[in-house]
Amino acid sequence: MKPAAFRYHRAHDVTDAVGLLGELAAAGDDPKLIAGGQSLMPMMNFRLARPTALVDLGPLRREPALNSLRHNGSSLTIGAMVTHRTVETAELGPDFSVLSRAMRWVGHLPIRSRGTVAGSIVHGDATAEWCLLALLLDAVIVAEGPGGPREIPAEEMFHGFYTTAVEPDEVVTAVTFTRPAPKAALTEFARRHGDFAIVDAAVSLDAERGGRVVLGGVAPAPVRVPEAEAVLAGGIPGPALFAECGEAAAAAIDPPDDAAGSAAYRRRLVRTLVTQALHEAWEKGETR
Repeated sequence: MKPAAFRYHRAHDVTDAVGLLGELAAAGDDPKLIAGGQSLMPMMNFRLARPTALVDLGPLRREPALNSLRHNGSSLTIGAMVTHRTVETAELGPDFSVLSRAMRWVGHLPIRSRGTVAGSIVHGDATAEWCLLALLLDAVIVAEGPGGPREIPAEEMFHGFYTTAVEPDEVVTAVTFTRPAPKAALTEFARRHGDFAIVDAAVSLDAERGGRVVLGGVAPAPVRVPEAEAVLAGGIPGPALFAECGEAAAAAIDPPDDAAGSAAYRRRLVRTLVTQALHEAWEKGETR
């Protein structure tokens, strides 16, 4: 299929992009931003999204701040135009290496080479790896609009099916991950490698701040599972604890029934994936 008709604009910088969004909306258009286009274009081709105008952020790749990865003390900032592939091949250090390792689950190489970190988070797919990682590592999303920049904590970012806290006239400029996680992992299950995940799980183990469990594919948005995190608190890491945590995560959720799988099937996947991810997180941390 082909997308519905739309007008095309190129933004020269962030200020220009914000201005174009405002001007187009005021003129009665329904504009959308496009960076890598790996999420938006398929939806347009299937007529699931019908913007009347596109604002291309491609020229913004020339701005160093938007195309860089920067460590700042215990945090890591990723510019909005950084691609999945750049993260996959970067040396991020032990505290954020889970980001690089998780990229193997993102589509195929051409998708990872074009798609952007910020674009994936703003798209808000409940199974998108970056959405889970944002919750896992306490990301802060920086969005710039007519009133200037503002910060959106990841816990306030995801509102439901493909719905986020970013306003239609805002442009995300950076994502800062503020929670170092030397013992962390993400894993998922899909019918074929590169397909959308049916369920995915991201976990971290931290003796001081407690463990964290984030799931995708079990609700309209990615979710943390406090019941599973409570199991990890004060427990002794090992197979018994990890299996108990997987059971707790499966019992705590109310997943949907749909064409991809039943609720019972998703619970079984959660049990398995959380347990596997915890084993991987522990092993990665121990080998450093």
